[in-house]
Amino acid sequence: MNRNLAMEFVRVTEMAAIASARLMGRGDEKAADQAAVDAMRAMLDSVECDATVVIGEGERDEAPMLYIGEKVGSGTGAKLEIALDPLEGTTICAHGGYNSISVMAIGEAGNLLHAPDTYMLKIASGPEGKGKLDIRQTPTENLKRLAEAKKCRVADLTAIVLDRPRHKELIEEIRAAGARINLIGDGDVSAAIATATPNSGIDILFGIGGAPEGVIAAAALQCLNGEFQGILKPRNPGEVERALKMGIDDINRVFKIDDLAKGNLMFVATGVTTGNFLDGVVFKPWGCLTHSLVMRSESGTIRHIRAEHHFDKKPRY
Repeated sequence: MNRNLAMEFVRVTEMAAIASARLMGRGDEKAADQAAVDAMRAMLDSVECDATVVIGEGERDEAPMLYIGEKVGSGTGAKLEIALDPLEGTTICAHGGYNSISVMAIGEAGNLLHAPDTYMLKIASGPEGKGKLDIRQTPTENLKRLAEAKKCRVADLTAIVLDRPRHKELIEEIRAAGARINLIGDGDVSAAIATATPNSGIDILFGIGGAPEGVIAAAALQCLNGEFQGILKPRNPGEVERALKMGIDDINRVFKIDDLAKGNLMFVATGVTTGNFLDGVVFKPWGCLTHSLVMRSESGTIRHIRAEHHFDKKPRY
């Protein structure tokens, strides 16, 4: 995969972030999400590649654009698979909160799991957790293992968890184990990345979130040499059937990070609102400022890109 494509793909997330940031705090989640989708779709066709969306906005009948199976790119060049979320944290953006991003993971054909649109039990950490964590063990046990690997006390660790009723017992156990908790309303891709981001103050992610987001997070953590494991948690028989049709024959399988995202990967994200590792879009009289993250698993390169966008030369925005 040509490394120069990374710069082309970051332009895609930049435009999606700018478009959705226009609607920050306006209280309209659908409008913010649609703005991001429209901008991302338009920019993707300018990238010289032959790509297929493997994780997107849903099935073709549910999403007019960026649906699973949709072909994007110029149609020539490298054959790629893309997992994307034009606006991760739609509620966050709509309410002017923290940590909404536009994000994409890109891999060569066969390198990204075609995950069904269901829930996934997840655990994630930075490099210290590699080979140490086990999603089949209790949160208490995994906190002990991570504390030992980091040469600190459990009380020094901070877990990040989606603030949902389904996590009541999980939250109680983490507190009983002595760790601190950062409860978030949305955005568990950003949360997973934070576990491997220096100075984020986040050590480990626990809980149930979307399976497609799990694949995107796993791709990011591959670039950061982090750890990620997941187990699908279908909500009904229909979701079990869908998973089987997508080739997942063991619904209770533990997906390791290499099962979700492997090989030569790229990860790009642009902040919509300010968060743990990216600043949000800042509008100026002449245009705006953006902050993006570009990572490649092959080289381990991590680039932070701060860009000025002058609207007199980009009239669409």
